[in-house]
Amino acid sequence: MHAHAVYHCSNDLIALFDGVFRDTYRTCLVRGEDEPLYLPADSDQGCHRIIFAHGFFASALHEVSHWCIAGARRRTLEDYGYWYLPDGRDQAQQRTFESVEVAPQALELLFTHASGRRFEVSIDNLNGEAVDRHAFRSRVEARAEQYRIKGLPWRAEAFRCTLQAYYRCHSSREAAIAEGRTYLP
Repeated sequence: MHAHAVYHCSNDLIALFDGVFRDTYRTCLVRGEDEPLYLPADSDQGCHRIIFAHGFFASALHEVSHWCIAGARRRTLEDYGYWYLPDGRDQAQQRTFESVEVAPQALELLFTHASGRRFEVSIDNLNGEAVDRHAFRSRVEARAEQYRIKGLPWRAEAFRCTLQAYYRCHSSREAAIAEGRTYLP
């Protein structure tokens, strides 16, 4: 086993993700300067791009979570074809936001724990209606527990195992990537 300090650098995350998925799914993780975005491959870019916000580790895990849930058709659409209402949502809009965020945030929770970090839910509505953060966190935790019991989607399990091998078991980057690839069909 190769020992390394547990340092959470987005460059490591990019290398781990790309090592598992660049060749197998033509998808790469990209540090963005602004808001997160998913862009499918096109004539200029041969690789689908998961662009995460401001180089933030947590943003990368969150955006990968969305990618792990998106089916093959959705992965051909910009931002998977999802709607997004920015900060300032009313109660009904926030309920809709939370209902579509439970599953990706549950995966993000599992990825975060595999990375040896503390997870925080994202309600993403600082200027809107008051939100019951505790109730949302409970829903996210319950969904994560369902994933633990029933199993994760293949890509999510591959990424979780890669993160765990690297951050928890202190495997080398290459060994962690090899471990993650064993979970792909």
